[in-house]
Amino acid sequence: MRRRFRALTAALLALPLTLTVAPSAHAADPTTMTSGFYVDPNSSAKQWVAANPADGRAPAINASLANTPMARWFGAWSGTIGTATGAYVGAADNADKLPVLVAYNIYLRDSCGGHSGGGATSPSAYATWIAQFAGGIANRPAAVILEPDSLADYGCLNQTQIRERQGMISGALAEFNRQAPNTWVYLDAGNPGWISAAAMAQRLHEAGLRQAHGFSLNISNYFTTAQNTAYGNSVNSELSARYGYTKPFVVDTSRNGNGANGEWCNAAGRRIGTPTRLGGGAEMLLWIKAPGESDGNCGVGAGSSAGQFLPEVAYKMIYGY
Repeated sequence: MRRRFRALTAALLALPLTLTVAPSAHAADPTTMTSGFYVDPNSSAKQWVAANPADGRAPAINASLANTPMARWFGAWSGTIGTATGAYVGAADNADKLPVLVAYNIYLRDSCGGHSGGGATSPSAYATWIAQFAGGIANRPAAVILEPDSLADYGCLNQTQIRERQGMISGALAEFNRQAPNTWVYLDAGNPGWISAAAMAQRLHEAGLRQAHGFSLNISNYFTTAQNTAYGNSVNSELSARYGYTKPFVVDTSRNGNGANGEWCNAAGRRIGTPTRLGGGAEMLLWIKAPGESDGNCGVGAGSSAGQFLPEVAYKMIYGY
């Protein structure tokens, strides 16, 4: 895992001299404190394979999905959140692996898209929840993706709600800095087909990006790694020009093997992408959205609910049809 330093040094030397990488909010590098990424023993794919060993699709799903490191999502369904995050990162720490967690419980979550609506009941309730989330991690190594879509999903919010959201994100980052010194937090920045790089750079900065380790791209979407890398570099160019700093970024490659076809919700004909790894045009390529889990009642997941595991969709995604 320490080879990351050589790759990162080369990448920094290749940046234009006008770009200044803002210092990380944390001194520690969790990738050097662990020996690879954590495989969730209770992922939806693993649970389905265990429950359906005789199914003809089980061998492929087991080999291609169930044993690939991917993120675990946490929200209201997770129960007492500090206990839940503590148990998850504790298990990963015992295995000497790096866990990736997604915090997905912001007030007015997915209020514009609607398929994953919900979240905390108020900004103050969210502040309590995210403080407990960070406290559960404590000083163990982890990577956290903070509130997917929260900064891109402004379309139906008024200015008061936008300012509330920015305050919730900034407050969350402060809690991680205070309570989880060995956690890299990535503030979500949507995807290349959603918000312009200039607008996203402003939204990230206004939500407190300086406090975060970096930003995340393509969560639950299908854009290629090359498209995301170009977009991430454009966001960083805007950050540098406007605010004088840049940040590392990660890309969700879980479903981008065939690229995007213009649909975002359970698009047909998509394919799994490069498994979780360091580097690859970004700081890390991560499986954040679990392949085979529905985006909601739409597309090839018609009749399903967000997060439901669909074995036929998972199977087809392995082969790209």
